Amino acid sequence: MAVSPRRVAEARFRTARPRATRHRARAARASSAALAGALTLTGCSAPAAEDAVSFWSFTGIQQGAQVERYLAANPGARIDLSEIGTSGETADALTAALAGGRPPDLVLIQGEDLPRFVDAEQHFLDLGDLAGDGYGDQYLPWAWDAATTPSGKVIGIPTDVGGMALAYRADLFQEAGLPTEPEAVSALWPTWDAFVEVGTRFVAGSDAAFVDNVSTTVFVNASNQLPVKYYDESGDLIHDSNPGIRQAFELSLAAHEAGISAGAGAFTPGWQAAMARGDFAVMAAPSWMLRVIKSAAPTTSGRWRVTSVPGVAGNWGGSYLAIPAGSRHPEAAWDYIAETQTPNSQLEHFADGGPLPATRAPYGDDIAAFADPFFGDSRIGGILTDSILDMRAVRQGPATATINAAFLQALTAVEQGSLDAGASWQSAIAAAQVALPSSSRR
Repeated sequence: MAVSPRRVAEARFRTARPRATRHRARAARASSAALAGALTLTGCSAPAAEDAVSFWSFTGIQQGAQVERYLAANPGARIDLSEIGTSGETADALTAALAGGRPPDLVLIQGEDLPRFVDAEQHFLDLGDLAGDGYGDQYLPWAWDAATTPSGKVIGIPTDVGGMALAYRADLFQEAGLPTEPEAVSALWPTWDAFVEVGTRFVAGSDAAFVDNVSTTVFVNASNQLPVKYYDESGDLIHDSNPGIRQAFELSLAAHEAGISAGAGAFTPGWQAAMARGDFAVMAAPSWMLRVIKSAAPTTSGRWRVTSVPGVAGNWGGSYLAIPAGSRHPEAAWDYIAETQTPNSQLEHFADGGPLPATRAPYGDDIAAFADPFFGDSRIGGILTDSILDMRAVRQGPATATINAAFLQALTAVEQGSLDAGASWQSAIAAAQVALPSSSRR
């Protein structure tokens, strides 16, 4: 019985190995010589013609729609997409699958989780070999470098980046006696200290809180702007001694103490409801967050604007497509990557409401002119472009996500009243130490 592309691409939330579906894979764009070399190095066998490409992704990023577009253009291909859960859950499932020798044929890895797999390069094919010389030149250098191991192996192709911006309710700003146009608003906060000061002015004239929470809107944004974060250039952990991280953490506590936060934990049902009610005026708005706002608060269309974060440059988000060394169908998996991650394809995905492209070419008039009536006359494309083109590569490591979670959990606990602010830094450091892999502990 024939299986429709829509049915094959349907998302299934499970951690078990995806069910195989019969398929005929189209020939990949990679040269057969490069692919044969990769297969020989990893000991993989040639793909079986009957089975679909098993593709693991995380939820909430329109992966199903992208798979369907690919299948519509390639009717002979078959892809079995499984959306495992959150990005962290997907990374954990991949870690277990690699250890058990039963990985998917293709996997999407969120940028924050990528460093742990860069440290396990033996489990992945070298996509640089499949891509050929010069392929990486079409991507943003810092995005491409993030998936390149010290030995020069490329374990992932960047699918997108987040950029950095802030979304704010222009109507609430007007009620509080503040400017409402994006350029005038960004001029209010050239620094993060000034941002907190604007927050105190806002809450003095409004019944709403200024920000949704301090953990994502303040700490994530401010820490993601640092040239050095949790690892130094030698790869040594510095999360507990980096003055920039301490400053971002203390800034977040200051915002909490100033009473400008709604304390609504990001991505919770209460946060979404508060967004729709107008309980807060400002929130983090990397490119992928814009769709979240539109989905959670559809009745607020036209009331939001988008502007720059203090300091302008920074990035939150981004993902990578990787092919595990145990992939049964590396040729078909590479064909999917090669076709869906061109500059034009990434631009189309962005225009459909996806995150910013990781390729260079669209960063001209195509993205600079992008706007969305939901966010008024905001120069969304230009603001996001400004944030990522001045980005510098930041050294990451296998414990990046673990350490980040420890800081966010401590700040969330402070906002919920279950942790004293004065003890929160040491609490975060202690939590990170416990959660670190034994090889990373000091």
